[in-house]
This record gives sequence, C-alpha cells and structure tokens, in this order.
Amino acid sequence: MFGTLPVYRKLVTVTLMLGLLLIAAILLGLTSGSSGDSAAAWQHLLGRGASDATLETIVWQLRWPRVVLAATVGAALSLGGMVFQALLRNPLAEPYILGVSGGSAVGAILGILAGYSLFPGLALSSFAGSLAVLLLVLLLGNRREGGGDALLLGGVMVNAFCGAIIMFLISVSKTVQVQKIIFWLMGDLSAAGTASLPLLLGVLPCFLLIFLLAQPLNLLLTGRESASAMGVNVPAVTLTLLVTASLMVSLTVCHSGLIGFVGLTIPHVLRLILGPDHRVLVPACILAGASYLILCDLLARSLPSQGEMAVGIVTALVGAPLFVVLLWRERR
Repeated sequence: MFGTLPVYRKLVTVTLMLGLLLIAAILLGLTSGSSGDSAAAWQHLLGRGASDATLETIVWQLRWPRVVLAATVGAALSLGGMVFQALLRNPLAEPYILGVSGGSAVGAILGILAGYSLFPGLALSSFAGSLAVLLLVLLLGNRREGGGDALLLGGVMVNAFCGAIIMFLISVSKTVQVQKIIFWLMGDLSAAGTASLPLLLGVLPCFLLIFLLAQPLNLLLTGRESASAMGVNVPAVTLTLLVTASLMVSLTVCHSGLIGFVGLTIPHVLRLILGPDHRVLVPACILAGASYLILCDLLARSLPSQGEMAVGIVTALVGAPLFVVLLWRERR
C-alpha cells in the first residue's frame, strides 16, 4: 500500500491517517471509563445537554491530563524503541528489554527515597540511572563473537540486576513508600496532572531532534563505514541519539513507572508496514505510540478489577507474546 509512494507523499499520508487515529483515541479516552457515563461525556464534548459540574471535573480534570500523559509516554517509548533498534541494528532492542527502563527506575526510586521533587530532581536521577545502564549494556554487547544475542543477553542480565536493586530498595523503605513504589513500578498513569507539564516540555525537543536526524539514521543502516563516507559524523550522531532516547525514557519512567514492550511492539509493526525510512517512521512512531498507550490505558481502567489495573499489565500482556514470536523468528 505504501511501498510505491514517494517519501514525502508517504509522510503526509501516514501522518494524516495516524493523526486521525490519535484524535479518535483521545476522544475515546475522554468519553469512556469505569464510571459508565460515555453518552453524557459525548454530549458534554459536543456542547449539548445541561451543564454538569461533576462530569466536567471527570472529563477535564481527571481524564484529560491522563490522556495527555498516556499519549506523551506512549510516543516517547515508541520513538525510543525505534532509535535503539536502528542504532543497535536489532529489531528486538527496546528500552525495557535492554534494561534502560530498569536503570531509570533505580534512579527514580533513589530520588523518591531521597525526597527529591518530581522535576528536576527525580528526572535527573532517573536520567543518570538510564545512562549508566545503557553504557553498561553497550560495553557488554560490544564483542564480535556475541553480536545481537550478546547485546540482548547483556540487557536481560542488567535488567535482572536492576530488579534485584529495586527489591532491595523496597525492602529497606518505609511502609508508606513501599505501596507507592510497588504500584508505580507496574506502570501507573493515575498520578497525571499539572506536574506532567515538564514532561511535555522535555520530550518535545527530543522528538524534533530525532526527526532532524532521521536521514543520518537511514544512512547508518548501511553500515558505519558507508555512512561516514557519505558525510555522517557517526560518533556524534550515535551519541546524540542514544542520549536523547535515554532522556525520553527517563522522563517517562519518573512519571509513569515501568511500562514495557511499547518500544518493541509499535516500531516493529510500523517498520513491517511502512518500510525502514526513518523520515516516515519517526512521526509514525510518535502518533501510533501515543494512540496505542491511550487505548491500553483505557482498557486498563475499564476492565473489572479490585481497584484500578496498571497500564503496564496490559502492555505486557500484548507485548510479551509478540516478543517471544519475534525472538523465535530471529533465532530461525
């Protein structure tokens, strides 16, 4: 469907289609939920019906910040997964599996225990954790005999180590902090509010920078030597993209906790449909990732359960089986 289109026409077409999908997901996120007032919420959005203060509070003070946070987190995780898959030339690479999210979580929990505010203290400690883990994984995977498997195994090992550190920190934490940290680790968007504004301010420049580097990223797919021969400053571009992707992940983790497999599912599916051109994949990952997490969060808060289900549970139920299928295909 998209393979024969010129790149800029494909970009416009894909952006319009996924933009409409995002608008539909936002409307569903605003009008649907556990309260069962969908019809009244639609009437409110259309400006019909009597004024209802309770409904207005639900739609604009509870659901709207949550939808915005879900969209931002989904877009950042999806785009981060695309960057890691391209730079590491491995379709199974993503922040959660490589342990970058786990490192961010360790840094964020240390920030919580130290009493840091959400922004900038907690964000900076989360960013430091993600960079430390990313550097360690790259060092472990930087061997000829290991290849992509060495990188994945190194990420799994580091992720397990981060999990052990997290359990240790929980075991020595105060009782009030333990419950908050555990629910946050499952991937929680219920704390969305005005505190999410710094997250938006932080990730938007990252989106723009990655889009501007889409063409050098395309050239890197041909190999580092070929990209360098075509004028790409390979070390600078690689370092910039890795740091930018880690910053996006750390900002999302300190707001939403660990939400896995978004960075694996969305970029891989889009690459199969749209092809490998990152000039198209970057906006596609942003829009599709935002829509995906809004819908996953809607499903999480609509399913019957004792209390609210964490969105990380839903993304894991979808992404983990897909990861097994992709890993099986890679091994073949």
